[in-house]
Amino acid sequence: FSDVHTLLFNSLGSVTIFYLNIRQHFNVSETAESRLWMRNTDTSSERLRNLNMTVLDTCLSSGMTVIMEIRNADGTWPTSRPQIMRNSADEDSYQGPPGVCGLTNLGNTCFMNSALQCLSNTPPLTEYFLKNSYLEELNFTNPLGMKGEIAEAYADVIKQMWSGRHYSVVPRVFKTKVGHFASQFLGYQQHDSQELLSFLLDGLHEDLNRVKKKEYIELRDADGRPDQEVAEEAWRNHLRRNDSVIVDTFHGLFKSTLVCPQCNKVSVTFDPFCYLSVPLPVSKERVMEVFYVSLDPTAKPTQYRLIVPKAGRVIDLCTALSQATGIHPSQMAVADVFNHHFYRIYQTDEFLSCILDRDDIFVSGCVDQDGEEVVMAIYMRERSHYRDYGSGGNSYGTSLFGHPLLISVPRAQCTREDLYQLLLKRLASTEEGQSACGSTDTNSQDATDGDQSAGAEPSGKEEEDEDEDEEEEEPASCAQANKRLPGRRRYTERRKKALFTMQAVNSNGTTERGMGETDAQPYIAIDWDPDMKKKYYIENEAEKYIKDQSMDVPHQQTTVQLQECLELFTTVETLEEENPWYCPTCKKHQLATKKLDLWSLPEVLIIHLKRFSYTKYSREKLDTIVEFPLRDLDFSGFLLKKTVNSTEPPCRYDLIAVSNHYGGLRDGHYTSYARNKDNGQWYYFDDSKVTYAREEQIVVRLMHLSVVGFINMKSI
Repeated sequence: FSDVHTLLFNSLGSVTIFYLNIRQHFNVSETAESRLWMRNTDTSSERLRNLNMTVLDTCLSSGMTVIMEIRNADGTWPTSRPQIMRNSADEDSYQGPPGVCGLTNLGNTCFMNSALQCLSNTPPLTEYFLKNSYLEELNFTNPLGMKGEIAEAYADVIKQMWSGRHYSVVPRVFKTKVGHFASQFLGYQQHDSQELLSFLLDGLHEDLNRVKKKEYIELRDADGRPDQEVAEEAWRNHLRRNDSVIVDTFHGLFKSTLVCPQCNKVSVTFDPFCYLSVPLPVSKERVMEVFYVSLDPTAKPTQYRLIVPKAGRVIDLCTALSQATGIHPSQMAVADVFNHHFYRIYQTDEFLSCILDRDDIFVSGCVDQDGEEVVMAIYMRERSHYRDYGSGGNSYGTSLFGHPLLISVPRAQCTREDLYQLLLKRLASTEEGQSACGSTDTNSQDATDGDQSAGAEPSGKEEEDEDEDEEEEEPASCAQANKRLPGRRRYTERRKKALFTMQAVNSNGTTERGMGETDAQPYIAIDWDPDMKKKYYIENEAEKYIKDQSMDVPHQQTTVQLQECLELFTTVETLEEENPWYCPTCKKHQLATKKLDLWSLPEVLIIHLKRFSYTKYSREKLDTIVEFPLRDLDFSGFLLKKTVNSTEPPCRYDLIAVSNHYGGLRDGHYTSYARNKDNGQWYYFDDSKVTYAREEQIVVRLMHLSVVGFINMKSI
């Protein structure tokens, strides 16, 4: 220790007197923040956190050592500094604008960093912590609180971020404290920034609640009394149990009106809120992009953009495509293609919600009348040059490539020979006389004179031993093989080696099956020898597709004004069956109608947009663009309470912070925009990275907006 003194104190005196005497004895500056530790052993110390206790109650005894530590200029404590990761060797000498500081991502903690940046740039709250006002209001006895630990952990983060001494702060201690008191945040899973923000505001409120003992208050219904009287009574009752900087800054009041559908009993209550969770207008339609594969073997796939019912079924997708193609919906098969195979073939009665926007959906024309047609799934595979003797067999290894096909084959033509000729046609292209599996060998007489039988495949034992026992003959091109030349008879043609072989496989295209085995959905693999594929399969031609004119029409995302979201928030709705209301007149639970109205607004208004929609049919993120002015946003039209005197703050707000979410439900990333309270400059916070931001950038990214914070113009 740098300085050790022996002091005498009354054991019945408070730790506050003890604390102030030590500060005075060591000449600690009034602006410096300090804290005490009680030394238990040479390796163990305990914080003296509650200064209102007596010296005796803290178990301090004569001869014990008490340590006072002073917070460093960079916001850290000497005892915790060794645990803090430094971002660079020269950060100790860094000087930058206070508050312009990143937060290190500890592993999927971008949601936490985004919420912290928004709160950090809320002037009244940050000033409260920077001026150490929180020290006198820490509530260590509140059973609903966290013994002041969340407030202290948050204060440590804010002190470091606004010291101007860090590029980025590592909020590891804060993350640990949050996980300790809220188990849902344990580990490193992704969460919603609003979820973290809600927990933090509630935790800070209870840790800083000036009400040390909450009294029981029986709530009264309005019973016809004037709204002004009932609202004032509700706010007084709220302050009797809840009084903190969070209430001062973020709490407002809304009016809740319930009407019984049976007896028409009207119940009016006024309830406080800390933020508004407002719905987004949900479109009943959905835009889907699909590829249509025609029955015509020479036609290329065509990509369409369709508008379908959001809560519709696969048959609705087929109906919409039918209007564009003229093919009856009953003659369509819908499949999800992934990794060169059919990941899933959909039934017409399945909901469209099971198809994601990122899925590659192929719709094939398939005729199946009276069971006379067989719908087959066709995969493209490339065989390895070498047989796989090591696995106990002598088969070739294979790998899938290209787009799979769904084709309809008459049962009478399900022979190997007929199927080969059909697939040969399907792989051919008439565009500019080229072929997806065409020959470039124009000097070959066989290639120029062959007919449809030229690519016929050997059968039986010949097929197995062909590569080893027969001399390879020059194969005909697929393009020429599709020409039938007059006067040529098939028996005069030499048998040519097949361009590919066929094999019945499982749904993944990995396991081979006997051609005679039956299955509810036949899967056939076209196996190419690597040399044959390289010579005769033109990949660019085979995988080309045409864009329908519907693809040229840009997809217009839904755009709404923030006021529209607020209108939805205040719209009359019927309670869900899971959450009925007990009618005191009917003496039973009822599905009452409910209406929320804003009565009074706080100094800082937080609005949460419900972008994540959960129903029994689907889970999705709404990409609706929400527009609002960055300045002078007027809420007067939504307030029931009208301004009665000039001392009340105006109901106009300026934007100060935005929490953004990029990506979908399964993955995503949170960032934030915020306006610095000192210099008025906007910054973009992406974990540890901080950059300048222009106001137009914020407007462009409003579709990602998740949580917004506004400050009342009177406070600016």
